[in-house]
Amino acid sequence: MTEPIQFPDGFLWGCATSAYQIEGSPLADGAGPSIWQRFSHTPGLTHQGDTGDVACDHYRRYAADVAMMQSLGIRAYRFSLSWSRILPAGKGLVNPAGLDFYDRLVDALLAAGIAPMITLYHWDLPAALDDSGGWLNRDIAGWFADYASLVFRRLDDRVTHWATINEPWVVADGGYLHGALAPGHRNLFEAPIASHNLLRAHGAAVEAYRALGRHDIGLVVNLEPQVPILPTSRPPAASTHT
Repeated sequence: MTEPIQFPDGFLWGCATSAYQIEGSPLADGAGPSIWQRFSHTPGLTHQGDTGDVACDHYRRYAADVAMMQSLGIRAYRFSLSWSRILPAGKGLVNPAGLDFYDRLVDALLAAGIAPMITLYHWDLPAALDDSGGWLNRDIAGWFADYASLVFRRLDDRVTHWATINEPWVVADGGYLHGALAPGHRNLFEAPIASHNLLRAHGAAVEAYRALGRHDIGLVVNLEPQVPILPTSRPPAASTHT
């Protein structure tokens, strides 16, 4: 007989989105383009040429969306930030309007009794950084940590749950191996490089949070059984060399 699953006390039930999926207005108020902006506007790469130009129009309708979440009894909301909305070039000059938007969203969620949970990166790299190699450039760990630090300083006084990257394996697999997702590369050599730099960026952001933050931070992973959990054969015994 199957034993019932017991969720721990304090378990948060909620919903989740990503910035490019719902916000719309990807270039509004000084924001820069992302790789998804570029990818979706390239003919033939999305279904029927769909883009995120409007999406759910969350950038303009966030207050009504938060009210709807409250009416549904949602107690936690994980959303991602648009890196290029905050830093149009991915680094350097800050766009105040971008940070202000997320300030207002966090305040609206808290006023509605909904815990904001922020993901720093959900696949929409600033296009300017992609032009410099994107996840293939080792410098991206530092770029990501600088972006993360900027956001921590602005929002950690109200946000207590953080995630660095949403499903890094999807970025490497879909973006660099199979090309079905932005930036649309199909290169067996690039995928492990991107994977390595994604994990380096995660580590750099966690280090930055430990220096600046006061709450919890982690990584979003997909626990679906994509591959067997146990090896199908025993690996050879390790040898020792002197």
